[in-house]
Amino acid sequence: MKRKIIGKEFICIFDAFAQDLEHKLGRKPAYLVQGTLCPDVIESCPTPGSGRTHSHTIKSHHNVGGLPNDMKLKLIEPLKLLFKDEVCEMGRIWMFLRHFLNATLSLGSTLQYEFWVDEIFIQSIKDVGIYDSIWQAFAVFLPSIGVQGDQTTHSHVVSLRTVTSQDGMIADW
Repeated sequence: MKRKIIGKEFICIFDAFAQDLEHKLGRKPAYLVQGTLCPDVIESCPTPGSGRTHSHTIKSHHNVGGLPNDMKLKLIEPLKLLFKDEVCEMGRIWMFLRHFLNATLSLGSTLQYEFWVDEIFIQSIKDVGIYDSIWQAFAVFLPSIGVQGDQTTHSHVVSLRTVTSQDGMIADW
C-alpha cells in the first residue's frame, strides 16, 4: 500500500513538472523514461499468464505495479528486461564509445596524443627493465576542466597505470 501511494505521488510530481514545462516550452512532454530493471519486475509482481505459479511478490517497487492507471505520460523502460550486471556492461561499452568519440572529435584528435602518451609510457617501462614483470600497463588521456582567474580552462591529464599479476586472477597495482 505504501509503495502504491509513493507511485501515485511520484507520477503526480512528474505530471506537475510536465505542466510546468508545457508553459515554458509551449509543448508538454509525452514520455517518462525510467530505469526499471528486470529484478524490480520479478520482485514486484508475478507476470499473469507467464506460467510461473511459483513466483511470489517479494516487494513492490513504486515504479512497477505502483503507477496509477490514469497516468498522462507514456512510460518507456528500456532496461526492463536487463539485470544490473548487463546494465553495467552496457554502461562500460557506452563509456568506451563515448570516450573514443570524444577523443577523436575534440581538439584536433586527442586520440593521437593518447597513443603517443601510451607509447612513451610503455617505452619508459622497457627502458628501466621492468616491462616483463608487469602484467598490464596503459596510459589514459583524460579531459580536465579547471579555473584560471575568472575563466574556465580546458586541458588534459594523463593517468598512468601498471598492474602486476601471476595468473591474471589476482592483481596488484
